[in-house]
Amino acid sequence: MKLLMLGGTEFVGRAITEDALERGWEVAVFHRGHHAPPPGTAALHGDRTAPGGLDALAEGEWDLVVDTWGGAPTAVRDSARLLADRVGRYAYVSSRSVYSYPAPAGLDEDGPLVDGSPDAGATAYAEDKRGAELAVLDAFGDRALLARAGLILGPYENVGRLPWWLNRVARGGPVLAPGTPGLPLQYIDVRDLARWTLDASEAGRGGPFNVVSPLGHATMGTLLDACAAATGGAAEFRWTDPARIAEAGVAPWTELPIWLPEGELHDFMFGGDVTKVLAAGLKCRPVEETVADTWAWLRGLRGAAPQRPDRPAPGISPEKEAALLGL
Repeated sequence: MKLLMLGGTEFVGRAITEDALERGWEVAVFHRGHHAPPPGTAALHGDRTAPGGLDALAEGEWDLVVDTWGGAPTAVRDSARLLADRVGRYAYVSSRSVYSYPAPAGLDEDGPLVDGSPDAGATAYAEDKRGAELAVLDAFGDRALLARAGLILGPYENVGRLPWWLNRVARGGPVLAPGTPGLPLQYIDVRDLARWTLDASEAGRGGPFNVVSPLGHATMGTLLDACAAATGGAAEFRWTDPARIAEAGVAPWTELPIWLPEGELHDFMFGGDVTKVLAAGLKCRPVEETVADTWAWLRGLRGAAPQRPDRPAPGISPEKEAALLGL
C-alpha cells in the first residue's frame, strides 16, 4: 500500500504514519516542515492555506490518503479535488462534534448534524469538520471514509488532557478528583484509532463511523487509578461533589480535563453508539495500557508535553485546587 499522509508529524497523524510504517507500507508525509516526520517516510512540503501550497502534490499516485485537518474546509476541498483521480480512497479523521447539540446518549451515525460547507473558511470546530466531511464526499463519494473520533488520548497528545492528569498525580498529595469514580468515559486511544482507520480503508469501507470505545470502557476512577499506578505517585484522591466544584467556579473539561459531570453534555460527549464500528473491527486496548504508555512517552520528554498553539493548556491551578480542598 502507498499512503499519502496529510500531516503526519504530530499526535493523530503521527500515530497513523507509524502504524502504516509498521505494516511495511510506503508512506509520503505532506507537511509544513515545522516538525520532523517519523524516519522511513518521504517528505513533501507545503502549506495548505497558502497560494500554491499544494504544488508538491501535483504529481503522484497513492492507494490511500489520510487527512486530519481541523481548520477551514476549503483546505480539504482543494486537496480532495486535486487527488480524486490519483488516489484510491480518502480517509478523513473527523469528530463526533459534527452531531447537533444537544443529542441523547446512544446516538448513532444517522443522528442530526451541524451545518457545514466545503466552500467555507474557518468558522467553528464542529462546522469546520462537517464542511470537510462534505468536501471529501463530494470528491470521493463512496471511496470516502469518515472516522468520527471522540476524545482522543495516548502518546503524542498535544492537547494536554491526559498529560496534565499524569503530571498532577505524579506530584502526589491530595488530588481533586471530580464527581464519582464510577462515572463512565468514552474515548479512543490514538493508536487504536490509527489501526482501525488503516484497516477499514484497506478493507474498502466507506461512510461515517463513530470511532470511540464503548461507553464505560473506562471510568473516571479507573483512569485516575491507572495514572497513580503508572507514575508511582502517592496521590490521595479526594472525590468531590460536582456541585461544590461548580460553586468554586472550576470549569469541567478545561480545568479538570476529560471530566464532565453527569447530564446533557456528558451524554453528548460520552454517549455515542459504537455498534457499527465494533462490527467493523475496532479493538480498544485497556485504559491502563494507554495511561502507562503515555507516561513513558512523557518521561522521555521530562514531563513537558507539546502543546498546540491554538489550544489553551488545561488544568486547575495548584492554588485553586488547594482552596477547593480546604488545604
